[in-house]
Amino acid sequence: MKIEFNKIHTVSNYISFIRLFLAIPIFYFVSNIDKINGARTYLISLYLFAYLTDILDGYFARKLNEISELGKIIDPFADKFLVIMIVIFYYNYDLIPQLYFWVIILRDLFIFTGGIFVSKKIGSVLPSNYLGKFTVLLIGIFLIIVTLGYKSSDLLYQIFYFITILLSILSVIVYAVRGNKEINKA
Repeated sequence: MKIEFNKIHTVSNYISFIRLFLAIPIFYFVSNIDKINGARTYLISLYLFAYLTDILDGYFARKLNEISELGKIIDPFADKFLVIMIVIFYYNYDLIPQLYFWVIILRDLFIFTGGIFVSKKIGSVLPSNYLGKFTVLLIGIFLIIVTLGYKSSDLLYQIFYFITILLSILSVIVYAVRGNKEINKA
């Protein structure tokens, strides 16, 4: 895997870096979720903005032909970093159960470390797939539901809780199978 430094300065990479730096205000509002008036509203706005940047970086990468190895790394890293940070805080504030915490953390750690392993074996980064993107979208919706104050006894909470757990497990399996195929091809 070779990162071409002349491809670092692209619109799509800058958008991914913006998403990564959204961790700062998100960290602030999540850690003060019940102390700052309107923190939940700010968080939902930041989550939606982060999702918009996720859509835009992929769009510009394809539209401007800026697909790069760095982009394939920073885009999913930014997603995983934000999700893990939010899940850790929500777990510490008892907003999500322990099972959810571990499923999401282990999913992201497995995919991240598996991605490093596969990249070393095949010499390039496996791009995200639609199942992974869809899973992250639904995890984001679940985190918004939690941010809005829904409880585990609420039907909407339960639906997204179970769907995101199942999709998280499925996405790990699909990623492992995909990675194994690519290693065997190489």
